[in-house]
Amino acid sequence: MDLDLKGKVAIVTGASRGIGAEIARALAREGCDLVIGARSADALDQLAADIRALGRRAEPVPCDLRQADAPQSLAQAALTAFGRIDMVIANAGATRRGDFLNLTDEDWTDGFALKLFGHVRLVRAAWPALVVSGGSVVFISGVGGRTPGAEFAIGGSVNAALLSLTKSLAERGVADRVRVNAVCPGNVRTDRLVRRINDKARSLGLDEATALQSIVDESKAIRMGETSDIAGLVAYVVSPRARYLHGALIDMDGGQTKTL
Repeated sequence: MDLDLKGKVAIVTGASRGIGAEIARALAREGCDLVIGARSADALDQLAADIRALGRRAEPVPCDLRQADAPQSLAQAALTAFGRIDMVIANAGATRRGDFLNLTDEDWTDGFALKLFGHVRLVRAAWPALVVSGGSVVFISGVGGRTPGAEFAIGGSVNAALLSLTKSLAERGVADRVRVNAVCPGNVRTDRLVRRINDKARSLGLDEATALQSIVDESKAIRMGETSDIAGLVAYVVSPRARYLHGALIDMDGGQTKTL
């Protein structure tokens, strides 16, 4: 299916690995040029090479979105390199898991600084260009924002804030003709999740396959998610084929979320 994205320009954060890197590759395969941001310069350079091998242009911008000037630098990099911004995929942000009583003020501040405030600044910086292009914003939130767990207090709170922000910006987007949506992944096979699987395998004396299946069973999901699952959905959401999709909070979690 041609998603009619050829020649569009996307900013993807948290692009050095996992879901972000796969989203960037999926958009490149659909014909997009990309500005990719993350803290790891080496990983970004490798991803940029992958994108160029697909025949598209890539501008890697090593940055830490927790720094107040970093979001503006990403938006400016897109305008300088490509002269436009058609989409922002706000994916960066990992938060510390743990018992609520053991989570420090620094843990909470760090979690919100990257995943919420960094993306608030980025979307604000990119918004005028998105208005010109009739563009699209996708926040990568997570199931914890809708069904939070005891060990995921920070992540659940940040993700819930992103879902609220999605609805708020979607109302603004009606007037400005900028679509704003959120995707909420469940358990997806990323490096971070693999570490959780390995930790569980070691602590319970299980092999990795059994530990993985136990996580799937505990979440009552149909299977473990893959980064390509999320990337394929995001590519559709930002495309003209999804032009009636606006203000949506989309669960992609194998059935883990049970709320209405």
